Amino acid sequence: MQANFLSAVLLPLALAIIMMGLGLSLQLEDFKRVVTFPKAVVLGLFCQMILLPVICYFIALGFGLSPELAVGLMLLSASPGGPTANLYSHISKGDVALNVTLTALNSLISVFSITIIVNFAMKQFMQSDQYVPLQFSKVMEVVMIVLLPVSIGMVVRSKFSKLAATLDKPVKIASAVFLTLVIVLTIIKERNHIVDDSKAVGLATLTLNVASMAIGYFVPLFFQLGKKQAIAIGMEIGIHNGTLAIFIALTVIGNSTMSIPPVIYSLLMFFTAAIFGYLVNIGRKYA
Repeated sequence: MQANFLSAVLLPLALAIIMMGLGLSLQLEDFKRVVTFPKAVVLGLFCQMILLPVICYFIALGFGLSPELAVGLMLLSASPGGPTANLYSHISKGDVALNVTLTALNSLISVFSITIIVNFAMKQFMQSDQYVPLQFSKVMEVVMIVLLPVSIGMVVRSKFSKLAATLDKPVKIASAVFLTLVIVLTIIKERNHIVDDSKAVGLATLTLNVASMAIGYFVPLFFQLGKKQAIAIGMEIGIHNGTLAIFIALTVIGNSTMSIPPVIYSLLMFFTAAIFGYLVNIGRKYA
């Protein structure tokens, strides 16, 4: 009963609220901003869509993760940045407009790129008799649960701006509450082996988290982007939409073990993002 409630009711509802909240913060101009920040957007998408999954693959191999945990970690790396990245970027004096643009584009592209990366991971890490490619109907399920709420939020923002402003804070609070409930119920559901799995994947997840932020920050600096943009991309790549990854693991793939890395990551990333924001601003202070 608990598992059915989590996967059939709470997860889709939580994800819909989170994605609608994202839509409430978006306008068409956010997508047009690609023309304004072409270099920053291309670098951000390259780090998120290509570089991070490659790094994650070698982390999974290096830590010798079990096949299901390895796929769960790869699924997490393929998930887009969460709306929370915008908040952390703002606090850390990053380029929030760039964050909003990257979150919007990542959320759109990821509904298809996740399929490619997860299918690759399942083929690489699982035995041939365990590997089941995501069916088209399942892919469309992800498309609808991501794009439909975002579209509704954008329409509300465009047509009813006062209502969007009124809903903004309650939706953000609801998003945080539902994310917490999802994490708690997933931990309860997996309580029989969560401790063992956490020991097995905890350090790998932390490594991916730190690597995400480091890649997102230092790669833009190497290509001579400004510090505000580097902070924005670091936050965007370091903070993932864990609810989407958990939803895909439990509901689309139907494997609860694969949800463990996203759960652990969702607990870690808020602390590491705060530390990251503090460190990059200490560096700015004494530069």
